[in-house]
Amino acid sequence: MLSELAFTADDLALTRFVVSPMWEVVTSFRLLAAGSAHPVHRPWLDQVRPRVAAAGLDSGRLSELIPAAGYLPDFLTPPPGDLAPTLGSELAAIRATPPAEVHADLDTLGARGARCRALRANPTAQLARVVEEIEAYWDVALAPYWAKIRALLDADLFHRARQVAERGAGHLFNDLHSTLSWDDNTLRMVRRRCGISREGAGPGLLLVPSVFTVQVLTCSRPPAPPQLAYPARGTGTLWERRPVKHAEAIAAVIGRSRTTLLTELEAPASTTDLARRTGISAAGVSQHLTALRNAGMVSAHRSGRSVLYARTAIAESLLATS
Repeated sequence: MLSELAFTADDLALTRFVVSPMWEVVTSFRLLAAGSAHPVHRPWLDQVRPRVAAAGLDSGRLSELIPAAGYLPDFLTPPPGDLAPTLGSELAAIRATPPAEVHADLDTLGARGARCRALRANPTAQLARVVEEIEAYWDVALAPYWAKIRALLDADLFHRARQVAERGAGHLFNDLHSTLSWDDNTLRMVRRRCGISREGAGPGLLLVPSVFTVQVLTCSRPPAPPQLAYPARGTGTLWERRPVKHAEAIAAVIGRSRTTLLTELEAPASTTDLARRTGISAAGVSQHLTALRNAGMVSAHRSGRSVLYARTAIAESLLATS
């Protein structure tokens, strides 16, 4: 199947990139729903899948709205208003989805589950429940990893901006994905199950890098401009363990124990996990984590009865620079 999106000068001028938390929600949940191992994301899947199951999120509303393959409801990926919308702003847009749009998306999805029937019957009330579930999923599956994910997405945006500056928009579109090509002011997409069109859509195009998708995904919700999500560059390195080359130099500044804890937080972990792996007492780990959190170097995220600690962008930058 071939889908084409024609561009006027105004469309090209209004084409922009955005980083969307909700696109990462739907694509990561789809990956979990597929139920199989993934050569790149297996470390993340192994850590997150038990937490998602323990929270009952693998059989909740999202499990009916986000199938392992096929159509994704457009109302779950509202058009971002700026370069980096917060999860809160996108959830507010989801809550405000008009009932007619919810009904249209459910018709396209062909969902028959009890929760989707409830959503159809009372969109306003049930969208609030959907949002609550998204927030719970974000807390256990994405928030602890967001600094790492966001750094990769930002690196992709920097690369794409440089492509446009050095070689023009045509080269950018040709390089986004093997199924995309640019010719004669038209973006062509091959092997697409659902097309993308200018009919009724706003001018421009929103380009959304994603670490969890391996194919191009589209979303059209007139009168907003169409959205196109594509695989971000460098995703293959996202979960690689990176040794800290100059840990001694960092330890001289923040202390050996805190440096050890930051190094161990390559993946989010609880106080108990860190104590077991480092040999530092649980009380000592807790004290050091409090200091690191106050300095903005770690963040805390509740997962059931546990609290997971994760490195922030500040810590990632420190360890990478060293």
